[in-house]
Amino acid sequence: MSEKLAINGGTPVRKNPLPPSYPGATMFNAEETVGLAEVVAAKSPFRFYGPNCLGKTKQFEKDLAKMFGVKHALAVTSGTAALMCALKAAGVGAGDKVIVPACTFIATPGAVVCAGGVPVFADIDESLSMDPDDIERHIDKYTKAIICVPILGNPCQMDRIMEVANRHHLTVIEDAAQSCGSSYHGKLSGTFGHINTFSLQMNKIITTGEGGAVVTDDPKLYERAVRYHDQGMFREREGFLNVNENEDVFVGEDYRMNEFSGAVALVQLHKLPEIISRMRHIKKIIKDGLRNVPGIGFRRINDEAGDAGNAIIFLLESQTKAVAFVRALSAENISTYQLYSGIPIYMQPQIFRQRTADNSGFPFNQFDKPVVYTEDMCPHALDILSRNAVINVGPTWTEQDAQDVVAAVKKVAAQVL
Repeated sequence: MSEKLAINGGTPVRKNPLPPSYPGATMFNAEETVGLAEVVAAKSPFRFYGPNCLGKTKQFEKDLAKMFGVKHALAVTSGTAALMCALKAAGVGAGDKVIVPACTFIATPGAVVCAGGVPVFADIDESLSMDPDDIERHIDKYTKAIICVPILGNPCQMDRIMEVANRHHLTVIEDAAQSCGSSYHGKLSGTFGHINTFSLQMNKIITTGEGGAVVTDDPKLYERAVRYHDQGMFREREGFLNVNENEDVFVGEDYRMNEFSGAVALVQLHKLPEIISRMRHIKKIIKDGLRNVPGIGFRRINDEAGDAGNAIIFLLESQTKAVAFVRALSAENISTYQLYSGIPIYMQPQIFRQRTADNSGFPFNQFDKPVVYTEDMCPHALDILSRNAVINVGPTWTEQDAQDVVAAVKKVAAQVL
């Protein structure tokens, strides 16, 4: 007889919840404390001037560029700020469309809207990333760029995406917010596109609580990103405001990273390999333990050697079974949820209803043929996301934690799936 599920009054597999799964934050220790204390002692929390500037943020940029093998890196205040700087560096604005995946966080299409462009949604495949075969049908005379998003550490098929983009002369932005350290065929995510972004928010692989970065090999895109993040200035070259109207000078915003965040980012960056290694070990135990369990399927990983995610994502037979699976596993003290509530991102009301902070209809009112979003416009995303289930993992998990996940999934699968 099967063991009684906790949701039905049985004893949970675990007495206590699993350890927190915030990868970078759970690895905080005295190194971050020392970095912060140094900034306090220097009395110089602003990166560009103060009584004793330590250059923590600049060193983070240098080390990030070196680790990722790119020419330029720029630290900013958030992953969304990074997207804004990348979009503006690429010249995205009024009259432009940007192709984004149907599975992503709202910041991806939201940044396009805030930049003055309009997001157009490409379907996904079972990796939960943009399907390269669904890009071309969305390209028209207004299309300016493509933003691809490696979801929770799973790299996109960047060779195929770049081939389509280059053929149509489109700028590619990799929004690698969730996937710092992942790779595809030996090349790191966030280094394929023309200009690319990372997030250092609390959930991310490395974190400063809030923060982000832009990376590129293109000196012009880098300069434009620098200017956009600092009120149109490029201080390291000009000192302060540029009065030469022949330069590519334009109005920007303020997305400058401070030295406190820079100090933490610098420490966290050098913990990245260990964080990823620990999580890969835990995920391998879980996935190996669940191979051939009836009813259990996993999302497709585009490059197993390059997976850097902090999550096991299941793809189950139906939405009904996925919802039941999530509820039953959570009752076993194995926290489980549906990514993005099980719906494509365009179904969020502010995107679907094209709502912005003003009533002008901008930027959605710019085209000769209105941009219309329908629930079924990305059928694979509707199907795949409706039946996903996610268990986040963390670098501080023990092998026993992993074995508890295996035991709980087997227990629930036997009765729910």
